This record gives sequence, structure tokens and C-alpha cells, in this order.
Amino acid sequence: MKSSRLTKRALWFLFILLVAVAALFSRFIYIQAAKEVQGTDLKALLEQRWSQTETLEGKRGSILDTNGEVLAEEIPSYTIVAVLDDRFDSYVSDPQATAEELSAVLDINQETLEAQLTRDAVQVELGARAKNISYEKKQEVEALELDGILFREDPRRYYPKQTFASHILGYTERDMSVARMGLESSLNDYLQETDGYITYQKDGRNRRLLNVDEVIEEPENGQDVYLTIDSRIQMAIEQTMNQVDEEFEPERMIAIVANANTGEILGMSNRPSFNPNQYENIENYTNFAVTSSFEPGSTMKVFSLAAAIEEGVFNPEETYQSGSYEVIDQTVRDHNQGRGWGEISYLEGVQRSSNVAFSKLALEKLGPETLYDYIDAFGFRHVTGIDLPNESPGLIADQYKIDAATTAFGQATAITPIQQVQAATAIANEGNMMTPYIVERIVDPTNKEVVYQSEPEVKSQPISEETAERVLEILETVITAEEGTGRPFAIDGFDVAGKTGTAQIPSEEGGYLTGHGNNIFSFIGMAPADDPEVIVYVAVDRPNLEVDEAGSEPVSMIFKQVMEQSLQYMNIAPTEEEEVSSVQETIEIGNYEDKVTEEAYNDLSNQGLDVTLIGDGETIIKQSHLEGTELIHGEKIILLTDDDDPLVPDLTGWSLRNVYLLEEVTGIDMEVEGSGFVKGQTPSPGSSMKDVNRMMIDLSSKKESDQEEKTTEEDEETVESEDQDDFFMD
Repeated sequence: MKSSRLTKRALWFLFILLVAVAALFSRFIYIQAAKEVQGTDLKALLEQRWSQTETLEGKRGSILDTNGEVLAEEIPSYTIVAVLDDRFDSYVSDPQATAEELSAVLDINQETLEAQLTRDAVQVELGARAKNISYEKKQEVEALELDGILFREDPRRYYPKQTFASHILGYTERDMSVARMGLESSLNDYLQETDGYITYQKDGRNRRLLNVDEVIEEPENGQDVYLTIDSRIQMAIEQTMNQVDEEFEPERMIAIVANANTGEILGMSNRPSFNPNQYENIENYTNFAVTSSFEPGSTMKVFSLAAAIEEGVFNPEETYQSGSYEVIDQTVRDHNQGRGWGEISYLEGVQRSSNVAFSKLALEKLGPETLYDYIDAFGFRHVTGIDLPNESPGLIADQYKIDAATTAFGQATAITPIQQVQAATAIANEGNMMTPYIVERIVDPTNKEVVYQSEPEVKSQPISEETAERVLEILETVITAEEGTGRPFAIDGFDVAGKTGTAQIPSEEGGYLTGHGNNIFSFIGMAPADDPEVIVYVAVDRPNLEVDEAGSEPVSMIFKQVMEQSLQYMNIAPTEEEEVSSVQETIEIGNYEDKVTEEAYNDLSNQGLDVTLIGDGETIIKQSHLEGTELIHGEKIILLTDDDDPLVPDLTGWSLRNVYLLEEVTGIDMEVEGSGFVKGQTPSPGSSMKDVNRMMIDLSSKKESDQEEKTTEEDEETVESEDQDDFFMD
């Protein structure tokens, strides 16, 4: 009986055990088939535990000028990390001594550093000035051989030319996490990189397993953007604007250089400007050239004149009574307080920039409706479509009869500088108005495939070829005629066609600002006048003028230097009749590569050039200017010799342009701070250049010792008073 009960219990126990084993086995089979427990993917969990994924960083695209010079790029930077924990072999054992030595190199207060180095932490960073430092600064710190001082490498955005086309380029955060303005922002979809990754399996000790398949997702680098900007022309703009900024301290300045035949923007700058590497200090975020609409002043007369000629109502010999002109219950007066110049021809009225002449053309010859048809045809109501962000349209006053009169001579209507440049292409380009553009092409750096290529685009033809030619002829007399307001803008060796402008500035209290210099002084010029290749627009807002200084002085300083150098860089020959008299003033550079150093040096020096030799080699291997380039007497040329260990030259007093010539010749990156002329450099003069790949250049502003000749009393009256486009209403 007892044995029977034991047998039954044993059988029940066996049965339960078999059921449990069967259930457990079936669970194993289920898990093996489904690879899932309570919603958790076991395969993914294993892969996560035994796999390692590393990011493969892509590289943000660069921005380059038309010749391939880098304007914005991604470079490595370094952040200093101090190890404080004594469990490590190398740590900061003497915070006071370490702080003292680092303070001198990093320009950080010693007490601040010491406070960081005595914190209760395993490791610390040393603040903003110890982040994103350059390779050269890293080398300086390394040379101190301090215990516990390490470096972390990070990519950062760098603008090698500093304050250079900054409103065009814009900037990104240093770590490139956010693009803030300019092309960096508007073209971010092209420039932005995409990171990749690599996944591989590892063992319990985090060692990579061999013969196991890897998963690799290649990173995609951002695309490179090439601009129409020519760095040589842009540098001429930046340098001359710096000079004017220092001497005249205007509220703002704008300069644009365009190819008259294509609409390509060769240079563009504003003041105030900024250094994108130091974006914390930006004062002006506005690209005035495309965003700021203001009354243009007499530069608008160019297009009113073109309309009158196209309609056949401009007779240069016809006379009118200058001085004042009644429009219903209001009076337009010429800019010399309404005195005028008596009865003069319409041609002289253009040359003298007579408001009355253009009011009569608008109301009596053209008629308001026709005038506004040409305003539309020249594109002043709409954005140009230039490939820069935040462009503004024009604001055209057209409600009353007086609006047509004032619009014709550039008052009460507001337009942007880039609209004026676009309209000027029709004058310079046989009546064809070109759409301005600044992005030349976009290239995939991996396979060099061009993903976008811009082409010149004729937007419209507001005037005929014959009209454009006639306008150029008349605008040339604005420069050459004795009574012309554009006389200060004449350039030796080149015929220039152009028009001055002196726009009034609306006051917050109503009316316009008054007082000497409280105007926007401008000039739009084209050269050579018979077949323009270059258009230059310059505007200077409220310069600080002496009583005997005309508003044209700061404008002409910029225009003449920029136009002259632009024509030179574009290899445009001087006007034929001037070539004989000026043949000794320009020097055409030959090819000196592979020539004997001494012979090349003597030849160029004897021609009147300032020759700088890099190295003591016997043969020239590179020169700063291409064969055929024309330089003026005293201009610098740099020759690189075949010396294996050349010495760093003394750059004191060099202009920024010459610094970049040195960069071009040697391939050494120039990291420039400030503006003006060189006052300091690292490495120092006379040190070895052999292993140098970057130089630190400090610039400081410097006034020219020689002041330009003052205009005579008669010229001042012509230039200053005769271009005051005041509009008086009774």
C-alpha cells in the first residue's frame, strides 16, 4: 500500500518534471525562432553589446574665390585640457608654476588659470582662450613641456583672410553646428557635410574581432562653393575702405565691383565690417549693398537720361532756364540754393547735375507714365535675384506729379546699390541688362563633379545699343568737361564714364538732415568709357569732413584705386592716346622662373620695382605676379628662390595685399589680425621658414603721411555745391 503511494508520487513528480522540461524546451525553441524576449530583440541586444560603432566625420565644404583662393575652410583646432588627478602618470603637480607659464602664452590672467588648475576635478578645460587655438599656438604651449597639459583636436571653421568679404561669406559657429548669415547660411544645404560610421564586433575586452564583417557608411563631405569674387580686387576694396574709414570716419560705406558684360560681382564690401573668426564682436549684420534701400541721389539721373534718349526727347543743344522749377504748388531748385547757371543746354545740365533739367525731362518731355515704364524696365521695383540672402526691392514714389520729378533726379524714391549696378550693366553692355550673381559654381570635392554652374543671364533690354552708346558718351563728359561734377573721378590712362550722387538723408524729426557732410555721397562709374569692362559703385554715408573738404574726396579715393587696380588685374590696356605718355609709369612683368636670381633681381630693381627675395638660392622657382602683369613704379614683387632653408622676411610696414602675395608664393597660410599695415609677425624675421606652414600677422591702421592735393576753390564749388541734390518745397 505504502509502496503504491510512493510509486504514484514518483510518477506525478516525473510527469510534472517532464511537463516543465517540455515547457522550458519549447520556450527555448520559441526564443531561438523569434529571437525576442518580452519585446526585447535579442539579436539587436547582442550586436549592441558586442559591437562598436565609431563616427566617421565628414568635412564642411570650402568657399573659394574665382581663382581658387580659400575664403572659408574647415581646419583642425585644439583645446587645452589639464589633468588634475594624481592617479595619472602625468598631471598638474604645480598649479602656480603651470598657471604662470600658460598665462604668458595664452594671454589669460594667471589667477584665473590657477583657480581652474586647483579645482576638485579629474580634468578641466581652461576657458574660451584655451579653446579652438591654432596649430602654432599649440606648438608654443607644447614647447613649455608642462606636466598634465594635453590637447583635444576639434574641427573648426576658419576664415583665413579675416575681415574680407565678410558680409558675403557670413559665418558659422566655430564648431560649425550652426550657420548664421551670408552664403554660409543660404548655401548651407550645399556646404553641410554628412557624417558616416563604421560598425565592427569586439570581444569582452573591447578588442576588435578579426575576420568579421564590418558595416561602413562613408561620410559625405560638403560641396565646395566657388565665387565670382576676385581676391585681388576684393583686397583693393578692403584696403582703400580701411583708409577712408580711418581718415573720414563715416557712418557706413558700400562698394561693389561688377563685370559689365556678365553681371559677375568681382568685389563687394561694407563698413562697418567684421572678422568672421571673431563673430562675437559683430556690430553690423547688414549687407548694405543688397539689403539697404536709400535715396540714390544724382546717380539715378543716369537712367532718367537713358529713358529720355531712348524716347528721342533729349536734345543736348536745347536750352532751358536753370535755377528753379514750379511743379503745381511746389518748387524744385538746383543744388546751388536755386541760383542755377542761367539759361544753359540740357547737356550742360547733365554735366552740372541740374535737378531742374531732369524734372523738366520727366514731366515735360517723357511724361510720368513713360518715366515709370523705364523705372520698371531698369528693375528698380523688384529684387535683382542676386544669389545673396535678404535682398530688398526698391520703393518707388509714384503717387503725385511731384514724385515723377523727384524720382528722375534720385530723391523720394529708395533703391539698393545692387539695383543700380544691375541697371548700369544695360548702359555698359549695349542695352543688355545682366542679372548680377556671385556664385560661379559648386563642386563635389570627392569626384570634382560640377553640381551647379552659373551662366551670364540677360534679364532684359530696357534700351537700345545706340542709346547705351550715347549715354556713355555723355557720362564721359561728366568727368572731362570743365563744368562736370565728376572731375575728381578721372583716372590717368583710362576714359571713365560715370555720375556722382549726393543723396539727402531723412531726419527722424521730419525733412532731411542738414549740415556739411550729412549726406550719402556716391559715384557709379564704368571704364573704359567706349566699351566698359568694369562697373564700380561707391557710397560713403556721412563722412567726417573738414570745412574745406568735398564729399567727393572719400568716394573718389575708393573709386579711383579700386577701378585702377580692377582694370589692371583684368589686363585691360590703358586708353591708346595715354599709352605714350604713361609708358614709363607701368612695368610689364616678364617670366623670371628658372632665371638666375641675381639677374632677375637686378632687372626688376632697375625697372623701379620693390623686389623681395625669399631665400638665397641661385635660381628663381616662383614669382608673385604672372607674366604680362603690369605694375606701377615702386610696387612690390616677390621672388622665391631654390634655397632649401630660406629665412622669414621682415614684413613690417607691408600692406595686407603684399602679405597675401607672400602667401601665394610660399604656400604658407597667413593668419591675419587687424587692418592696415603689418606691425608684428610670428615667426619673427630671420627665423627659419623651412617647417613653417602658418604665420601670425598683426596689422595696425596707419594714416598716409602724404595728403591728397586739395581741390582749388573753383573746383570745390563745382564738386561740392554743384552736386548737392537738394529738393526745396515752398
